[in-house]
Amino acid sequence: MNSKFALYIVKRLLLAILTILIVVSITFFVMHAIPASPFSSEKAKSDATIAALEAKYGFDKPVGVQFLNYLKNICKLDFGLSTAWVGSTVFDLVKGGFAYSARIGFSAGILAIVVGIVLGSISALRRGKLADKIIQVITTALVSLPSFVAATLLLLVFVLKLGLLPSRATDPGGLLLPIVSLSLYPMAYITRLCRSSMLDVLGQDYVRTARAKGLKNGKIIFKHALRNALSPVITYAGPMMAYILTGSMVVENIFSVPGLGRLFVNSMLRTDYMMIMGVTIFLAFMIILMNFISDVLYKVVDPRIDLS
Repeated sequence: MNSKFALYIVKRLLLAILTILIVVSITFFVMHAIPASPFSSEKAKSDATIAALEAKYGFDKPVGVQFLNYLKNICKLDFGLSTAWVGSTVFDLVKGGFAYSARIGFSAGILAIVVGIVLGSISALRRGKLADKIIQVITTALVSLPSFVAATLLLLVFVLKLGLLPSRATDPGGLLLPIVSLSLYPMAYITRLCRSSMLDVLGQDYVRTARAKGLKNGKIIFKHALRNALSPVITYAGPMMAYILTGSMVVENIFSVPGLGRLFVNSMLRTDYMMIMGVTIFLAFMIILMNFISDVLYKVVDPRIDLS
């Protein structure tokens, strides 16, 4: 690792820390700008009881003091106690939900990348032929199809009509449909992205030179063309993984997945401010982390990129 690359990584890390701090600040002050108390929705509680609960959770202190205490606590991975799930910490609930969301999200991401690269390469190599036209039609339809619509259709066909798979993600085989639902859109997008990039690379001078030298078509594709065609895919992969992890809320509710998305929706319905802040900050961290990894991998795959 040269000094320029190391300096680039340090700059990206500092920018990531600053971004997280901004997200924490905005989330905290927006939540505290809401006039209602998280306990005010409970009709059975008296004003004295609500005041006691606010004192227990530290909501009775000035906002500035609460913010400084919150910053100190999250540095120790202490996001406070949930006001809706009594006796549970936000960190433990987020960790439990992320176990499901990560399993679904990363599986869907890997599936989308692998299938997208394969279909994109086939489409580029068979340009104008039947295989290319079929892939183009399918990917165009999938790009236009929101994940929650795809999830509903898959649920209707494979659960209600055919009865092949369970509707709940906690049942054996129940994670398959959420994974497929979340992978369809990014898979279609990667297919189109890889096709366009592959066509551009195949028209470059060095590819024509390699063919003129008599190199085998497979070696030209996998050693020269595909590696250079993957740069746009890698750039998209980071935000894609973040999108899958953060955009799975509706899908998780459709398939009853006890993940972050369902946890976030329920915390909003139950006005659990601590949980809302914890999930928001965690999801922001995941987005920043995925973008950071994508930027680093982009430089590793294509050393010609100027980091200045």
